[in-house]
Amino acid sequence: QVQLVESGGGLVQAGGSLRLSCAASGSIFSINTMGWYSQAPGKQHELVASISRGGSTNYASSVKGRFTISRDNAKNTVYLQMNSLKSEDTAVYYCNEGVALYSGGSYVLYWGQGTQVTVSS
Repeated sequence: QVQLVESGGGLVQAGGSLRLSCAASGSIFSINTMGWYSQAPGKQHELVASISRGGSTNYASSVKGRFTISRDNAKNTVYLQMNSLKSEDTAVYYCNEGVALYSGGSYVLYWGQGTQVTVSS
């Protein structure tokens, strides 16, 4: 069984910063892509950023230049550094990680429980 535990959300003023973390634990052989998604009230779940095992990154256009995704493969952890936050960044943020439980196994996507980010204007 694999669990993803998120931390780092909270309330911040516009222009401020937050750093989200998401650590995977359990019977893990390998993790490929890691990512962060957001869901604001009344809006669809959408990709914020993703990072491959080799470090290639992909960002939503709305966060480019403000957010940075990174990972620590030794700790099975993905981070999202959020700078210059805006009120429209307010949402619940979810991490996901593609996990293989054994050598040759398929990668299965696991999700964190979500962490609230609220940006006050």
